[in-house]
Amino acid sequence: MTFDRLEDFIAELERRGELRRISVEVDPELEITEIYDRVVKAGGPALLFEKPKGSEFPVAINLFGSSERMALALGAENLEEIAGRISELLKPEMPSGLMGKLAMLPRLKELADWGPNIVKRGPCQDVVLEGEDADLTKLPVLKCWPDDGGPFITLPLVFTRDPETGKRNVGMYRMQVYDARTTGMHWHPPKGGAAHYAKAEARDEKLEVAVAIGADPATIYASTAPLPEGLDELLFSGFLRRKSVPLVKCKTVDLEVPAESNIVLEGYVPPGERRLEGPFGDHTGFYSLEEEFPVFHLTAITHKKNAIYPATVVGPPPMEDAFLGKATERIFLPLLKLTVPEIVDIELPIEGGFHNLAIVAIDKRYAGQARKVINALWGLGQMMVTKVVVVVDADVDVHNPREVLWKALANIDPERDTVFNLGPVDILDHASRGFGYGSRMGIDATRKLPDEGFTRRWPDELKISKEVKEQVEEIWKQLSMD
Repeated sequence: MTFDRLEDFIAELERRGELRRISVEVDPELEITEIYDRVVKAGGPALLFEKPKGSEFPVAINLFGSSERMALALGAENLEEIAGRISELLKPEMPSGLMGKLAMLPRLKELADWGPNIVKRGPCQDVVLEGEDADLTKLPVLKCWPDDGGPFITLPLVFTRDPETGKRNVGMYRMQVYDARTTGMHWHPPKGGAAHYAKAEARDEKLEVAVAIGADPATIYASTAPLPEGLDELLFSGFLRRKSVPLVKCKTVDLEVPAESNIVLEGYVPPGERRLEGPFGDHTGFYSLEEEFPVFHLTAITHKKNAIYPATVVGPPPMEDAFLGKATERIFLPLLKLTVPEIVDIELPIEGGFHNLAIVAIDKRYAGQARKVINALWGLGQMMVTKVVVVVDADVDVHNPREVLWKALANIDPERDTVFNLGPVDILDHASRGFGYGSRMGIDATRKLPDEGFTRRWPDELKISKEVKEQVEEIWKQLSMD
C-alpha cells in the first residue's frame, strides 16, 4: 500500500487505531509541543489537533513516530523490505546474451516511469492567495520551545532550481516566521538549496523558492534522505511509491510542486539579504543559537479546500525525527555497503542525534582495516560530520548496546586504538571549536591481528557448547523457569 495523499495516510492510521483526534482548542505556541512530547516519548499515536488556536487548518503531528508508521508511510511491511529493493537495483551484473538483456528492459522502463510528471491542475491550488491575502500568520505554525526565536515551519519541502543547470533540489530546511510575508531560510552550506542560492547570489540574482507543506508521506521522507549528489528526490519518492509524483506549476514562480500538497508557499530569496534566525530548540536536545541566514519573501499561498498543516517537533530524544533517521539508517545501508563493502551493519543511536555516534560492524580480514573504514565513512556525504565512529567485528550485534559496550570496551587499548581527525562537523554541534569545524574520533574496537603489532594470544570468548544447550533445554522444561 502506497499513499498518493497525506490525507489517505492519516485515514489509514485512524483505521488502524494509530491516530488520536484532539477536538479541544490547543495553542500552537508551546502547548502542542508539550502534548506531543508526552505522547511520542510514551510510544503513542499520531495526533490531529482539529482546533489549533488562531487558525482554521488542523495540525497533524507524530505521523512518523514509530517504526511501524514509518514503514507504512513508505508503503512497506518493514524498512528492510525497502533496503532489499535498493540492493536489487544496485546489482552490477549485466545479463549475458540477447535474451538476458531483453529481460532487463521492463525493469529499466519501471525506473523511467518513476520520474515525476507535470499535470495541468492540482488540488494544492484549490485556493490561491496573492498580495495582502497571502498571510503566513494564518497558518498554525508552532513555537516549539520557550526560548525559540519565534514560530518555525518544521516540516517544509523546499524546492529550488540550480540557476546554471536547471536541476531541481528538494530539501527540508526549517523556516522561522518573522511576519506575514517573510521567513528565515535555514540553509546549511553543504546542502543543495544553499548551493543553488550561492550560485544565484554570485550572479546577483534572486532565487525562486516554492515550499510544499503536506505532500504525500514518501515525498516528505525523500526530502530528508541523504541522496547521492545529482539524484532527484522526486525520482527517489517515485521509487518508494512505485509510481511517479504528479507536479503542478506554481502560480508566481517558475517551479513545480507536488500537486497533492496541502499547502504551498511561493516566493523568492534575494541576494545579499540576511536576518538573525533562531534560537531554535533542536534535535540535539539543546538550542541552536542565533545566526544570520537568508530571508524568504512570500508572493503567494495556495492550498487545498480542507488543508491539513503537518508539523514536527525536535528536541531531547526520542522524538519523531528518530524514526525518520532510523529509516535512513536501514534504507541506505546497501548504498553504504556498495562504497565500503566490508561493512556488515551500522547503528546510529537515537541518543547520539545520528551525528554524534556511529557503531559499525565489519568483516575484518587485514591489518588496519578498521582505520580504513573510519576514514572512508568520514569521506562520505553526511557521514563526514559523524563525531565518533566505533568499529567492531562482524559477530557483534551493533543494535544491542550491552553487547557493543562489552565488546568495545574489552577490545581497546585507548592509546593504540583511538584516532583523532580535524574536519567538518555538524554546525549544530555546540561543543565544537568552531562553527561547523572541529575534531572527530575513531575507535578500533575489533580483535587485533599480529600484523597490527599485537603479539599476545587473543583470548576466546566464553560460550556454552551447542550440545550442552540442547541438553539443558529438556531440563529447563521440567524446572518451570519461564
